[in-house]
Amino acid sequence: MLSRLRVTVRPCVSACRWAHTKEKGKPLMLNPRTNKGMAFSLKERQILGLQGLLPPKIETQGIQAMRFQRNLEKMSDPLQMYIYLMGIQERNERLFYRVLMGDIERLMPIVYTPTVGLACTHYGHIFRRPKGLFISILDRGHIRSILDNWPEEDVKAVVVTDGERILGLGDLGVYGMGIPVGKLCLYTACAGIKPESCLPVCIDVGTDNETLLKDPFYMGLYQKRDRSQLYDDLIDEFMDAVVQKYGQSTLIQFEDFGNHNAFRFLRKYREKYCTFNDDIQGTASVALAGLLAAQRAIGKPISEHRVLFLGAGEAALGIANLIVMAMMEGGVTQAGARKKIWMFDKYGLLVQGREQATDHNQEAFVHPSPGDIKSFLDAVNVLKPTAIIGVSGAGRLFTKEVLTAMGSLNERPIIFALSNPTTKAECTAEDAYTLTQGRCLFASGSPFGPVTLSDGRTFIPGQGNNAYIFPGVALAVILSGVRHISDTIFLEAAKTLAGQLTDEELSEGRLYPPLSNIREVSIHMAVKVVEYVYASGVAFRYPEPLDKDAYVRSTMWETHYDSFLPDIYDWPLDAHTPPTIEGLKGE
Repeated sequence: MLSRLRVTVRPCVSACRWAHTKEKGKPLMLNPRTNKGMAFSLKERQILGLQGLLPPKIETQGIQAMRFQRNLEKMSDPLQMYIYLMGIQERNERLFYRVLMGDIERLMPIVYTPTVGLACTHYGHIFRRPKGLFISILDRGHIRSILDNWPEEDVKAVVVTDGERILGLGDLGVYGMGIPVGKLCLYTACAGIKPESCLPVCIDVGTDNETLLKDPFYMGLYQKRDRSQLYDDLIDEFMDAVVQKYGQSTLIQFEDFGNHNAFRFLRKYREKYCTFNDDIQGTASVALAGLLAAQRAIGKPISEHRVLFLGAGEAALGIANLIVMAMMEGGVTQAGARKKIWMFDKYGLLVQGREQATDHNQEAFVHPSPGDIKSFLDAVNVLKPTAIIGVSGAGRLFTKEVLTAMGSLNERPIIFALSNPTTKAECTAEDAYTLTQGRCLFASGSPFGPVTLSDGRTFIPGQGNNAYIFPGVALAVILSGVRHISDTIFLEAAKTLAGQLTDEELSEGRLYPPLSNIREVSIHMAVKVVEYVYASGVAFRYPEPLDKDAYVRSTMWETHYDSFLPDIYDWPLDAHTPPTIEGLKGE
């Protein structure tokens, strides 16, 4: 009798272990967080109810990755590659990151800019499975309950867009969800932030894109963009709901909001929440890093440069303000630094008294008119800048004449064509190097291939990719518990990034380290920023780690598969075997 009783008790222990694994059988394979495909071991297949549901072969993750890599090599269309990669992510998350991280230099332009822009424009047509959280203006008053629907509880980082200004493509409404998804892919691939800690969000308040409003495949609200107080109330409610749900130190990254909203939300929320705007601050940091690298090549400090921007929106103003901070560190006054920075937008040069009104965010860079300037070429010839930075999103406006003029005015002209995607870049790398006889220091927002001049010299263009900045900064912020992200953090990040460029890489024409090293770049940046915030007294996570490099590395998420076998072990036989009881010997 007691023997039979013991038999009935032991499966109960096992059942508790199954409850701990949460899933068994087919659901385990359908969840991208737990699916391992044919890499499930024989014991896992037998114990977890998977035997027979998979082919007999047991594969390594390396073989699985090789299969997908070979399939990708057969593809030439970037959009098809994007769809294929996102399909892997939807089925097997760890394998997706293994493939992405294994060839990050080739695949980052697929999951991020420039291909992600193309994917956003076709989002409703290539849609397979929803990713992220969609919150519409019709959900006012219920955002917290929508957050409760998200399956992960330990969210550390949120990337949110309202889709109004997607790259240089304009208002794409909810099609803009591809941007937060792509950004958070890089949080994990570049900085090792756990994917389950990341939440992509798209705020849908309508769209002013008439093409989308007539598109039967459009997936958002069929209404004009709401610009009333209801919009502001919705964003306020969203911010409050996020910190109520996930905590005050939750990082909230704003992405691709319209210029006006981007600046005012940054001003409104930066002292209340842990937030930053990558289009303003991330772009500024990576551009400044390029300038700091360029000063090494030229031997002239940044405080002696004169900078002319093509474009005067959030990216231009973010870069300009950070350049001012860097110049002030070099001993220049704020007023003196601002005088070295000029901006040219679609209405012309930002000067006092021009007919078109300037935004109050631009006022610091509005100067007395230097003369009759009707074109950007006129501005170059009159102002004689040492650097031109394109952030207009208007295409090839660094013309042959502009590039030739920059080459005539400067021994080593600095030419940054930072607009995304590639079709919106102000010039190509080939034009910049060719028209300056290889003397320019060039960087672009989207990638360009190596350029070989007629004399045989080959240059590798620098890509001023925000991915050099935001993953490492995000990791540092999460690990140190920073509550508010100041511009000084992005200044520190820019200096750290510039310092990681070797002299050999600089001689090749690079202004940034190779993207193939971006994970190590991000780790190094996170370490430096963690050191900075603790030294500045703005970190809230204690005790302070003594070895910050080891601390950062110990948190990195890796792609290797976990074992789902339950914790099975034996007890000593005499610990659960009862003594012989008189009268029960025959039983």
